[in-house]
Amino acid sequence: MSSYRQISPEELTRSPFSLIGKDWILITASDASKESGVNAMTASWGGLGILWNKPVATIYVRPQRHTFTLVNECERLSLCFMPDSKRDVLKLCGVKSGKDTDKLKQLGLSVTCEFGAPAICESEMILICKKAYSDDIKEANFNDTDHLKHYENKDFHRFYILEIEKILVKE
Repeated sequence: MSSYRQISPEELTRSPFSLIGKDWILITASDASKESGVNAMTASWGGLGILWNKPVATIYVRPQRHTFTLVNECERLSLCFMPDSKRDVLKLCGVKSGKDTDKLKQLGLSVTCEFGAPAICESEMILICKKAYSDDIKEANFNDTDHLKHYENKDFHRFYILEIEKILVKE
């Protein structure tokens, strides 16, 4: 990971709206026992901000995803932002389950756990995060029921608030 340097949240030069909503992220986690290995799931819903006087990221994972179990079990995980040349990686990681296949190996990606969380070495930016809080989105709490159209199967996301411990950018 010597090809990365650490920056502060204030040094981010790209909008979180572009980073997450347009460019997408890979939520990268492993279970506590490491028996399931590392898995990465593409996400385009999330946020970056400040909560409890700390920089945080918020991610959303549906209960049927393999990553859901891994994120629940781990203490730390990473949010990996890939270069545009790896768009095919993001697409595959968004549709294929890591439960049945080693997506990262299949795609020729390398993983490091150098900072206490699994991270994809080909990323252009990595957020090393520690879970701080989680809860399930609840149907009864929707003020605008129009958004229920995203939950035809009542498979409401669990959201995780993650404390951002390190931001690493490729040099």
